[in-house]
Amino acid sequence: MNNLTNEEKAKIEKEIQEIDKQIESIRKKRIELNSKLAEMNVKDYTLKDRNGKEVKLSEMFGDNKNLILIHNMGKACSYCTMWADGFKDTYKEIAKKAPFVLVCPDTPEVHKEFADSRGWDYPTYSAAGTDFIFDMGYDFIKDGKHNYWPGVSVFEKDDDGKIRRVAKDYFGPGDFYCNIWHFLDLLPNEDITVNS
Repeated sequence: MNNLTNEEKAKIEKEIQEIDKQIESIRKKRIELNSKLAEMNVKDYTLKDRNGKEVKLSEMFGDNKNLILIHNMGKACSYCTMWADGFKDTYKEIAKKAPFVLVCPDTPEVHKEFADSRGWDYPTYSAAGTDFIFDMGYDFIKDGKHNYWPGVSVFEKDDDGKIRRVAKDYFGPGDFYCNIWHFLDLLPNEDITVNS
């Protein structure tokens, strides 16, 4: 049973409200700073859909000005799978504001089989054989091998069809893009390793 007095509870609740305000302020400042780092002109890359059909980045916008693109590490990453599984319903709300797509380094054949098995019904593409992921900063070469990092980029297309990246962020444990972390954080002394 909680032995706190009403006065002690009120003091803690007020402190929590202040912390929530600080978190929101810091989160918005982080987005602002990341956006400055993200800004760059982007060429019209040609990727492939699940069936191996070539699709230009500009085509992913449809008739929209903005595009939200998830950088996924592919089939081998259980964490990326968890994020992508979590987007199965949330993307529908996001797509009301801007198209929502996922891009991974797997070949179209590998990606199709995996995405279909997971029930990802949003648009997904393969960047295999292109420099797209590397150029966006979600792939670095170490010891001669590709090392991918998950995250998100937001692109903007102007009236002349020129594409610019206007925002980015990386995914990782405790981020704001996967609510699972926050549920697991509530469990005392729990290891938050995820296996998909």
